[in-house]
Amino acid sequence: MTTIELLTFLRAHRYAVEASVSRNSGVQAAVVGIAVLDTFEIVFDTLATSRKARNLEEDPRVALVIGGLSGDEQSSVQYEGVADRPAGAELRDIQEHYFHVFPDGRDRLAWPNLIHLRVRPQWMRYSDFAVDPPLIVEMTAEQIGLRW
Repeated sequence: MTTIELLTFLRAHRYAVEASVSRNSGVQAAVVGIAVLDTFEIVFDTLATSRKARNLEEDPRVALVIGGLSGDEQSSVQYEGVADRPAGAELRDIQEHYFHVFPDGRDRLAWPNLIHLRVRPQWMRYSDFAVDPPLIVEMTAEQIGLRW
């Protein structure tokens, strides 16, 4: 699997399961709408008052699963990274990417406490169980040329 194929796969999906850790309650998961940047960074919006936002403010480590969630799909990406909350011009740039995937995201800007989070990948594993033997490819950020 090439990095272009991986990026294409990620962009073919609009939703991911996101998991973060609460100091008091353990692991928590939610479905989020995602936009994938050329740098493999993932952007999603949420409320600052949500559990995921509070968790990621305390501990920015995050895991996502993309794909494998519908019917017969047997391919998915496990994605581990670090979340942050960009501001200023950087925020406006990632928002534009997000609005390209979710045009209604502009309307949500009026919601109180709406924020956009960015996840920078540290490790990804693509798995395709529709082939025999299964295709499983792991990549770190460094292996695909990313430096954070």
